[in-house]
Amino acid sequence: MVSAAGTFDFVVAANRLPVDRVVEADGSAHWQTSPGGLVSAMDPVMQGRRAAWVGWAGDPTDEIAPFDRDGIRLHPLMLTVTEIQDYYEGFSNETLWPLYHDVIVPPRYRRRWWAAYERINTRFAEAVADLAAPGATVWIHDYQLQLVPSMLRAARPDLRIGWFNHIPFPPVELFGQLPWGRSVLRGLLGADFLGFQRTNDAGNFMRACHQLLGTTSTGDVVSWAGADDDLLGAEPRRVRTGAVPISIDFTSMDELAREPAVRHRAAEIRASLGDPQTVLLGVDRLDYTKGIRHRLRAISELFADGEITTPDVTLLQIATPSRERVRAYQELRSQIDGQVGRINGDFSGIGASAVHYLHHSYPREEMAALYLAADVLLVTPLRDGMNLVAKEYAASRWDGGGALVLSEFTGAAQELSQAFLCNPHDIVGLKQTILRAMREDPAALRKRMLAMRRRVRTHDVHAWARRYLDALEAAPGKPSRG
Repeated sequence: MVSAAGTFDFVVAANRLPVDRVVEADGSAHWQTSPGGLVSAMDPVMQGRRAAWVGWAGDPTDEIAPFDRDGIRLHPLMLTVTEIQDYYEGFSNETLWPLYHDVIVPPRYRRRWWAAYERINTRFAEAVADLAAPGATVWIHDYQLQLVPSMLRAARPDLRIGWFNHIPFPPVELFGQLPWGRSVLRGLLGADFLGFQRTNDAGNFMRACHQLLGTTSTGDVVSWAGADDDLLGAEPRRVRTGAVPISIDFTSMDELAREPAVRHRAAEIRASLGDPQTVLLGVDRLDYTKGIRHRLRAISELFADGEITTPDVTLLQIATPSRERVRAYQELRSQIDGQVGRINGDFSGIGASAVHYLHHSYPREEMAALYLAADVLLVTPLRDGMNLVAKEYAASRWDGGGALVLSEFTGAAQELSQAFLCNPHDIVGLKQTILRAMREDPAALRKRMLAMRRRVRTHDVHAWARRYLDALEAAPGKPSRG
């Protein structure tokens, strides 16, 4: 792949564009800014630059020409229905996602999916190569684009290339299952800097490179002598790795939660739940990594034990729809629906539900109100790269109230050490932790929350982006052949 230089000195490549295409009832369509931390993080970084963003438009549509929005060139990549099934639903979400999340469900390995993954990564690399100016900085995001760094390096060795993994990187004992694992590692070693959520993730990557490619390392730098073949990514490389945990826009969330309309809505939410003494809240994508089934089991046992009762205590569980065409997610929804039904059948009273279960997504204003309304937020994933919901909760609690029950298997647990940490696999321990959070002295709860807010305020999403780009700029270059 050979490409002429483009005109943009900063290019982001991510699976999705930072906008969603909304089709109205009359057939007209428009773009709206996507929710999420990545979009808010990139906005200040890209402003004032000649910047472009390459990503999938989100659904199978006709070819959409590149367009400008808020001073940024957006370059949509089109995927066919078959490509979505093979590259996105298949290899990304039925192979890589479960493999990178401790094999909570078995990964599925399909050669057709891998071939599609290679093709789509090639398409991303070609688009970035065409857009990037000489010597430009390119920031590639996440597990869907792990081959892009080496593909781009081969076409444009003049570029400064970074990659950031938003999810965990697995131990080599798990990663080694991937039939194309060496190709993935070669793809990533095309970058100058590889950023991970946790130090353990960076260490897992370095150990995988050592065991599967024979690399050496000095400090945070991986050195590879290359390979005697013609495969992509065989050139000698020195690549810096590091933990750069992502965060949220603290100021925006804090200001939103202070708005009178949001505070009023929080009071309405509590009233609509019957004004219980304690509102427990869960906010998750409907995903088997999030530990929703374990959480519901703990809540069910707390009701059965008589430790909590309606109408004094209720759980409000929000499960945002996710990957609904993937079989494992369809099965998960059925299981959770059944659990909620059994809990409510056993423990709810007239007008007093034990669990309020909502399978919807909500705007930021409603989320801020929900955070304010909740006495305890339950964040109990079995494995999570970061979990920004935990940080959003801290940012929203300007009043110093609330308690956070947080799984030790999240990236957030390394930063929010004042939370009530738990092992979600230990149902007895999870129950005890929930009760501790409910019964903690208010002054002690306030001290915990203020400490977490200071951490999120200081290490916000803008600080994350600056820290990442500084590390990319300081990364070593390509070694010379002796």
